[in-house]
Amino acid sequence: MPPGPGRYGPDGPRADTRGILDAAELFSRVRFRRRPAADALRPYVEHYWLIDWELEEPYVSQLVPHPSVNLVFHRYGGEPPAAEVAGVGLGLFSITLRETGRVCGVQFRPGGFRPFLPARGGTPGQGDVAALTGRSLPFPEVFPDAGEGAAARVVPPEEEDERVAALDSLLLRFGPSPDPAAERAMALAHRVRTDRGITRVEQLAREGGLSVRALQRLFASCVGVSPKWVILRYRIHEALEAAGSQRATDWARLAAELGYSDQAHLVRDFTRTVGLPPTDYARAVARAAAGSPGPPAG
Repeated sequence: MPPGPGRYGPDGPRADTRGILDAAELFSRVRFRRRPAADALRPYVEHYWLIDWELEEPYVSQLVPHPSVNLVFHRYGGEPPAAEVAGVGLGLFSITLRETGRVCGVQFRPGGFRPFLPARGGTPGQGDVAALTGRSLPFPEVFPDAGEGAAARVVPPEEEDERVAALDSLLLRFGPSPDPAAERAMALAHRVRTDRGITRVEQLAREGGLSVRALQRLFASCVGVSPKWVILRYRIHEALEAAGSQRATDWARLAAELGYSDQAHLVRDFTRTVGLPPTDYARAVARAAAGSPGPPAG
């Protein structure tokens, strides 16, 4: 299989690399695939992401997270398999990969995790997604009925299809529960991601037939972050993609297209999120592509 997420049919996982810092460098170091979930799960699950590596030296992988909850099942080196529930990440995510390892992840669509999240008392669905934001919790703490063996069922199989089937089976135990609010939040978040013209919360509220306050409550309860945060994060993803494309970018024009009042505001948001200005990031990616040492540091 070629490095990177590869090609998919119209119903398969998305094939972009948005959010991944220096994706080409990552794909040269690890085996990375995306796989679709079972049909009943696809409205809620963006994709499964599978990574394996055998490294001679440590590698730092960095990501500007999507406004999504992830389930992460992993085995690092000789450690036993383990699993976490990772809420929406607010800042730059960094992890150092060493020696050998495997990760089997579930990326939910923004808002798509709530139909699976147990509420207080253990009832499936309509739990508090915002309580997970910026946090990573042990899988059994969020899903006590899953027991301690979930990671041991998902991670070890050598056949990729078996790992995907194990993820399908596990998720179908916990949902999805009917949740019209989550479905509405998913639809609006998808609109933000796919329509660059959505740059203000007021626009999105009108699209959804909601007041601004009602939209904010909807996103807090179902997505875990505010609609403004989602808009800004997706626009930073677009800027990150432009900076890493190794093509000349008119930053003033891009800033205007993404709804910024001027280039300086875009540069400030990009720098705060990624850790360095877009032009510096673009140069770092170009150096890495040319074989110079090191990916960009955050």
